[in-house]
Amino acid sequence: MTISLGLQYILMQILGAMFGSFIVWLMYKDHFTETDDAGAKEAVFCTRPAIFNPKINIISEIVGTFVLIFCILNFTSPTTYQGQTFGLGSIGAIPVSFVVWGIGLSLGGTTGYAINPARDLGPRITHALLPIKNKKSFNIAYAWVPVIGPLIGSALATLIYVYIK
Repeated sequence: MTISLGLQYILMQILGAMFGSFIVWLMYKDHFTETDDAGAKEAVFCTRPAIFNPKINIISEIVGTFVLIFCILNFTSPTTYQGQTFGLGSIGAIPVSFVVWGIGLSLGGTTGYAINPARDLGPRITHALLPIKNKKSFNIAYAWVPVIGPLIGSALATLIYVYIK
């Protein structure tokens, strides 16, 4: 994959997340208008840590993303044994969904586990742009954590996977 193609994938994921969060806002516009809870409105769009501690928060995102990507790489990569190739193929999505669930149960309380930069950044930008009554700010002091943490975690998982394969 070329860098250009990789950047296109990243851009499209962010735009897709923005579009999806915009659709959610449209569907629940009346609810957003009725509630005064700015935190509940923000939670629909992006993550926020239970306790703001950027060092611990970024470690949580790195670990969660590392586990996710490392498992995905192992579940979806075919293995050759005695001339036969084995792999889960598309059924690999089932164990991956359990991994995501496990990450949420174990690390979700610390940061809300974005574990994908587009999952947090795209909707966070949408939240900032939409005319939502009584909304919270973009929270730039924290917004970098669910972007940088997953990038580091996925890079580490990929490097270790390539190294041990």
